[in-house]
Amino acid sequence: MNLHLSDFTGKTIIVTGAAQGIGLATVQAFLLANARRVIAIDLNPQGLGKLAEGNERISPLEGDVADPELVARLGAFLDKERLTLDVLVNNAGIARGKRADETTDEELQAYFDINVIGLFRLSRLAVARMQRSGGGAIVNTASIFAEIGATASSGYSASKAAVAGLTRQMATDYGRDNIRVNAVAPGLIETPLTAERIRSEAWRRQIMIDQCPLRRVGQAEDVARVIRFLASDEAGFISGQVIAVDGGWAMGRYPRPETR
Repeated sequence: MNLHLSDFTGKTIIVTGAAQGIGLATVQAFLLANARRVIAIDLNPQGLGKLAEGNERISPLEGDVADPELVARLGAFLDKERLTLDVLVNNAGIARGKRADETTDEELQAYFDINVIGLFRLSRLAVARMQRSGGGAIVNTASIFAEIGATASSGYSASKAAVAGLTRQMATDYGRDNIRVNAVAPGLIETPLTAERIRSEAWRRQIMIDQCPLRRVGQAEDVARVIRFLASDEAGFISGQVIAVDGGWAMGRYPRPETR
């Protein structure tokens, strides 16, 4: 019986959307677990530069996950550095809300280009390389709103539902290759993109925090730790799962009377 804690010594990790929020915390989580190399992908060159400064185990790669050329660039980098690919974390995404009647075709396409198609291309690259090296893990960032409708968020919710479905399908298809595919489904997480809304929108705090069993907003580290677990050997018999990281919010979504 092996009950030792897993680490990522000798392993190469790719994290998209790596310059801030959940992606940044995820990079740091893998570094703390001794990852050999973390390839950090983001559109923000300043954020990437700050992240990688003074740390030779981080390889920053500026790029847009919606750009079809990113896969070729990433493959060339892995070949040049003679790196296998052990873990892919598809975290990059957009999350702007509108109702369906207010969402244009172009806006809907943007949600899918970034949140789904970019993820799909990178996952296809990962599968091909993991098949050659004997396996690996893919962890996607979905959302609790893949299952539960959000306020005025048709494009986002639809694209994240597609992420959840693709997670389950790829887990089914590639388990025989020792490739595990799972997803996290965050609730309200405080990041640079959400912090101002949390402070300024009382209705959001009432719905997402006051009605949450844990009575707090999530932090990026809460999600990063689950991502790292799903990528680790400790989750070696877990695949095709979408794990809610929401403080229990989605299971009830109604106010509880205070008893103390």
